[in-house]
Amino acid sequence: MKTKEQKAIQFFRSGSNCAQSVLSAYSGDLKIDNTLAMSISSGFGGGMGRLQRTCGAATGAFMVLGVFNSQKYADSKESKEQTNLMIQKFADKFIAIHGSLVCKTLINSDLNSEKGRQLAREKNLFEEVCEKCVLDSIMIVDELIEI
Repeated sequence: MKTKEQKAIQFFRSGSNCAQSVLSAYSGDLKIDNTLAMSISSGFGGGMGRLQRTCGAATGAFMVLGVFNSQKYADSKESKEQTNLMIQKFADKFIAIHGSLVCKTLINSDLNSEKGRQLAREKNLFEEVCEKCVLDSIMIVDELIEI
């Protein structure tokens, strides 16, 4: 059986965005349909719709935490509170590793231009930066939850 990390990297290298890769890696553990997980997270890559704001790997992790807490707590208020606390802890840990949650800062390339995307490919930023963000997101989520 593949680990979540292996699944996530396989999704990412097959063309899924970073948010899809993280959420889909957890779909089996969370008992959510992977096709639905891929659809829900499809607009969050490239820092949310390629706006290069919050890293897609992080937003994928936020979705995992939301689903996890929604399944764990029957009370919606408690679920939201626990999700917010976990997201804050996640953000602190992610920033401690990467220095930022902001996609544009993390990859230092403009993904909204062909020139910027080409530069990112030439510098292997998707492999060297984005894949690390995906893997670190899974590591942090695993520290925060026990499935």
